[in-house]
Amino acid sequence: MTTFLDLALRRRSIRKYEARAVEKEKIEQILQAGLASPSSKHLNPWEFVVVTDHDVLCCLSDCKTYGSALLQNSPLGIVVCVDGTGTDTWQCDGSIAALNMLLCAEDLGLGGCWVHIHNRGTKENIEAEAMARKLLNIPERLNVLCIVSIGYKAEEKKSINPDKLQYEKVHWDTYETES
Repeated sequence: MTTFLDLALRRRSIRKYEARAVEKEKIEQILQAGLASPSSKHLNPWEFVVVTDHDVLCCLSDCKTYGSALLQNSPLGIVVCVDGTGTDTWQCDGSIAALNMLLCAEDLGLGGCWVHIHNRGTKENIEAEAMARKLLNIPERLNVLCIVSIGYKAEEKKSINPDKLQYEKVHWDTYETES
């Protein structure tokens, strides 16, 4: 039986995908995981734009100088948009939803990668958010936080070794500094 810890250690950023579509049933499960995410004051300020159109994904791959090229070969991108009005935790709320979707994708035998959009730009100094907003007709009231790239893995990465985790960054009861 796979535990949550097994899943968390197994989930890695996958940037290479097989050239096959993700089934609608799996997409719906991934979206359920995002929609079921906790949020501050239970505001659920996120909205998702599901992108399966290859041409649109290729356009989105140009929305950042670095780190978005993988969208060219991704069969699925879920754009995480968050309404920041009325909450100062919109980035946290959207991040939790994105992570839930990434973990769900891994659990379904898929791979995924977070593509950060908020406060990023292109080589031409165009804001990544503005580019994504225009391309996908996203209203101004929504912040474009990230794109979750998902697909069948065309690369394998080793699980994280729990013995190699940075346990020195864990403090018990009080923060202890080195002398």
